[in-house]
Amino acid sequence: MASDTKLRPRRYAPFGVSMEAGKVPPGLYLVATPIGNLGDVTLRALVTLAGADVIACEDTRVTRKLTERYGITTPLTAYHEHNAAEARPKLLSRLAEGQSIALVSDAGTPLISDPGYKLVRAAREAGYQITALPGASAVLTALTVSGLPTDRFFFEGFLPPKQAARQKRIAALANTQATLVLFEGGSRLASTLADLAATFGPRAAAICRELTKLHEEVRYENLDVLARLYANGAETRGEFVVLVAPPAEEKRADDIDALLKRALSRVSVKDAVGEVAVATGRPRREIYQRALALTKDDENGTQ
Repeated sequence: MASDTKLRPRRYAPFGVSMEAGKVPPGLYLVATPIGNLGDVTLRALVTLAGADVIACEDTRVTRKLTERYGITTPLTAYHEHNAAEARPKLLSRLAEGQSIALVSDAGTPLISDPGYKLVRAAREAGYQITALPGASAVLTALTVSGLPTDRFFFEGFLPPKQAARQKRIAALANTQATLVLFEGGSRLASTLADLAATFGPRAAAICRELTKLHEEVRYENLDVLARLYANGAETRGEFVVLVAPPAEEKRADDIDALLKRALSRVSVKDAVGEVAVATGRPRREIYQRALALTKDDENGTQ
């Protein structure tokens, strides 16, 4: 195995001209790749991908588009959530032989919403050199273009696919004092926005679709407006990043009642109390008393 990699020509073509790439020293390299536009790859990434002994990637078909674009002939091997347990020991064996491995995801920075951290942890425990090559990231790209606060942000990734679990998780995030960054697929975007709007109310938000690609689109509106847009047929093809502003400073004291009212409109008093207690960190007894007062007010108002 090692002898084959030593004989392999190490070349790449960053500007359409074939150039020689030196062999990369042994170790594990975490290489960020473009999230859409292949021109966003760094020169350091190209040199590393060309000079490594093997490229471990989520989907060889996706990564091959990048390597073929830049004339890189490094062998590809699959490493993803479905084969990680079997593939990880083989990659560690390569490191033990003194090989260099470039780890990439399908798009962006590896280890973000993929199983790469387990390989990094195992390599670190075994004492192998680990090097990160920074570059494209859908999280940071969306955050910077959103116009929402960037001093603090919380990356949630994908919310649960089932509505009950998703609503519970959204309630737990309601009082997070940071801009929320979420990933979502087009098929669930409308329902996720409806759940976010039902719990968070009309907070400022941004929807980023197909970032850096030909049909890139960024929408800036309040959550309730966005929920209506996508419920009424706004484009849902492509990949999405959803960003939601933190709760307004001056409204935080009133969050309990606001959260309770929204929760009570869709679940029982018991479940609403549980959700709001998790979201605010306040005692359940306190939340329960507020829930009783709110329901009593509603009853009096309807008489």
